[in-house]
Amino acid sequence: MPSPYRALFAAPGTVGFSAAGFLGRMPLAMMGIGIVTMVSQLTGRYGLAGALSATLAISAAVLGPQISRLVDRYGQRRVLRPATLSTVVAVAGLLICAQQRLPDWTMFVFTAAAGAVPSIGAMTRARWASIYRGSPRELHTAYSFESIIDEVCFIFGPIVSIGLSTIWFPEAGPLLAAGFLLVGVWWLTAQRATEPKPHPVEQHTGGSALRSPGLQVLVAAFVATGAIFGAVDVVTVAFAEEEGHKAAASLVLAVYALGSCLAGAVFGLLHLKGEPSRRWLLGVCAMAVSMIPLQLAGSLPVLAVALFVAGLAIAPTMVTTMALVEAHVPRTKLTEGMSWTGTGLAVGVALGSSAAGWVVDAHGAAAGYAVPGVSGVLAAVVAFLGYRRLRRPVPTREGQRERDSEGSEQPERQGHVA
Repeated sequence: MPSPYRALFAAPGTVGFSAAGFLGRMPLAMMGIGIVTMVSQLTGRYGLAGALSATLAISAAVLGPQISRLVDRYGQRRVLRPATLSTVVAVAGLLICAQQRLPDWTMFVFTAAAGAVPSIGAMTRARWASIYRGSPRELHTAYSFESIIDEVCFIFGPIVSIGLSTIWFPEAGPLLAAGFLLVGVWWLTAQRATEPKPHPVEQHTGGSALRSPGLQVLVAAFVATGAIFGAVDVVTVAFAEEEGHKAAASLVLAVYALGSCLAGAVFGLLHLKGEPSRRWLLGVCAMAVSMIPLQLAGSLPVLAVALFVAGLAIAPTMVTTMALVEAHVPRTKLTEGMSWTGTGLAVGVALGSSAAGWVVDAHGAAAGYAVPGVSGVLAAVVAFLGYRRLRRPVPTREGQRERDSEGSEQPERQGHVA
């Protein structure tokens, strides 16, 4: 492991919560596609399968930030365990309804309830922020590592989920995803030493973290970015099917994630200077430009190369986004702020998937890549329009109190990190 990453894990407890976070994050890449595979296997109804997957995404987008807001107030252990249990029970109900061929509405009810799944990525990033607060270089490496973990989950999660549901039994993918979530959350919340301290209710002034103008820009851009991801997934599967190699779609999409994973690993080694807002703007524009070659791909090998190149812009942009969230959101609302970016992505994925499916049905797979192209342009437009808001955090009374407090703690904290 390169030295910056090795130094990152010198802090006590970091290996443990990172491993737990990896397990707890696998369902993010397994559950949606697992539901689609299970329902299509059991009923042959792809429309129902897609509607259930969209229901899960929307539910998670609505409930996720609220769960994170409670975590900021009451702590990870007190909130995550009950939320996880409710999610696991809901998934079990969904599996029973699907296996027993119960009415469709029962599956929608349990799928909506399963959206209470906690944002484990936000929880682990909050722990890194607590450990390395005041050390931007270490935080940059930590957020890069977290992006690598995200991409690893998206490389292997769908393959495992689809493989189990098709080779073993239809319910196997979602069942294993629920198991990963339960074990990961229990393991993570058992590690109390690295858990960020909750902030009393009286410290939570000013309402939701989403009231921050900078966070609003990031979330809006992430809606368009999520539309890129959702559209690319749908169109790539359709493109591979038209080429007569539908099974190859998972490998092509894995190459997309691999490009992001490698870029995140390299990005974490760099000691960057200058404004994070400028790097973020360049990253969003790079994602938009990388959609152009997809319009010209005429075969699966060419498409794989184009997606690999497109993936190189993803992780660095995500890493910079988390740094900007930390700069624009008060510490008392940090977990909620990080979850809002995930909500923006989830909403965008749902919109992009739907739009891409409509275009593919009407005009074919090749035309479908226009959807991520347009989404990339929209993301770049939002980034340009909101750039001034991101150049410097908006001062607030709460933020000033935190900065004053951090200033008095700074010598001790730097000595601890060193």
